[in-house]
Amino acid sequence: MFKKLVINAIASRKKKSIDKWSLQPGLTQQKVFKKLIKTASITKFGLDHNFNNIKSYSDYAKNTPIRDYEGFKSYIELIKTGKKNILWKGSPIYFALTSGTTSGTKYIPITKESLPEHITASRNAILLYINETGNTNFISGKFIFLQGSPILGLEGVIKTGRLSGITAHHVPKYLKAGRLPSWETNCIEDWEKKVDKVIEETIDQDMTIIGGIPSWVQMYFEKIKKSKNQNIGEVFKNFSLFIYGGVNFEPYKKKFADLIGRKVDSIELYPASEGFFAYQNTQKSKDLLLLLDSGVFYEFISVKDFNSNNHNRITVEDVKISVNYVLIISTNAGLWAYNTGDTVMFTSLIPHKILVTGRIKHFISAFGEHVIVKDVENSIQEVCNELNTLITEFTVAPQVNTTNELPYHEWLIEFSSETLDIKVFSSLLDTAMQKQNKYYLDLIQGKILQPLKIRIIKKGGFNDYMRSQNKLGGQFKIPKLSNDRKIADVLLDFI
Repeated sequence: MFKKLVINAIASRKKKSIDKWSLQPGLTQQKVFKKLIKTASITKFGLDHNFNNIKSYSDYAKNTPIRDYEGFKSYIELIKTGKKNILWKGSPIYFALTSGTTSGTKYIPITKESLPEHITASRNAILLYINETGNTNFISGKFIFLQGSPILGLEGVIKTGRLSGITAHHVPKYLKAGRLPSWETNCIEDWEKKVDKVIEETIDQDMTIIGGIPSWVQMYFEKIKKSKNQNIGEVFKNFSLFIYGGVNFEPYKKKFADLIGRKVDSIELYPASEGFFAYQNTQKSKDLLLLLDSGVFYEFISVKDFNSNNHNRITVEDVKISVNYVLIISTNAGLWAYNTGDTVMFTSLIPHKILVTGRIKHFISAFGEHVIVKDVENSIQEVCNELNTLITEFTVAPQVNTTNELPYHEWLIEFSSETLDIKVFSSLLDTAMQKQNKYYLDLIQGKILQPLKIRIIKKGGFNDYMRSQNKLGGQFKIPKLSNDRKIADVLLDFI
């Protein structure tokens, strides 16, 4: 009882401190901006971009152009050789490895200033949940976050690994007693062997918090349900909180409800190797609180401007609700005017809250329709709800090279439901897409496109595809849509 009282008191204090900065967005970001510029003024990047003479945001925007990872590679190479004060003071303590579509492997710096933000953000999201719901029952049980291996390598003189593997080295002491699986199991590289071992170590434990990317947690749940012939909610009777990030949970929601068999609260996080940007701060809505005091200075470019090569940059003080923006960041890890490639939309300005709408490179516009991730996710969720249908995974690509018929959008879907009228599903899905995207509607009505077609991927097919690409498990996830057929053509082997 005493422990719960203490945690509730901590949660209440944290809520007040978060309210203080979140209700002063402009002032909060100005403080972050000034601190970042002052700290980095001695670095090579700061000297190259005249940071000593930056007095305002407009000065910064003039001196520091938007870059993606390619624009930082020369600086990263210097860091690898042991050079200090390049992008940030001193040297990074880690490189987080991510996969780029044009850059190959990307080495994202993590510094002693940026790393704690990843830890505290996750903690604060849980504290806000406790403050709102009063639920502290899960604190006495076991928890698991399905993540990549914590085994680190070296790139030059810097330790390297996946972000989830890096953070595994920095779990707070007060959490270590309840953490599963064992360190040895976490180090298993083969994802399927790892999941089997995780199940072995957790299936008879009092699991109260389970977290990870939904597609991989789903695999964990499915194997447990098959082994025990029980719903997850029966196997883990005190399981009460699911924490996830990396992808939109909504397309997986019905499947999880079926696997768990009862309601479980959830918290969405928005972490990336480049920074921890947002988290769900209330159970009353699914939008995410933008973290304005976490060592990240945010800029935004409307997707419309970005696609017109007009980099009209604005700050949180000038964003508008319901506009799709490309997320640009400058951080205490030494990234400056860095294009994350993510797109977000504001739902609230006091406090600043967002929905992640997709990736600027993940779209379909083979005919000018510019379909984005939000369009396809909302459409398939609507139809699954209407038909009470469960899906495991999906992706979408254009089919341009057709013979004696109009081109179309091809949906590759792995269904969980056994009985399904695919013609009805396809018709409803196309209608939903027309409602989501007016350009798609115009192309269908103008007989430029024919209605979408569905290819049914066999059970386990997406996992087989990911295995064939050496991307099974960990932080890897399937793009929900692509403007080419690189993924779709390979997936046709799994229909």
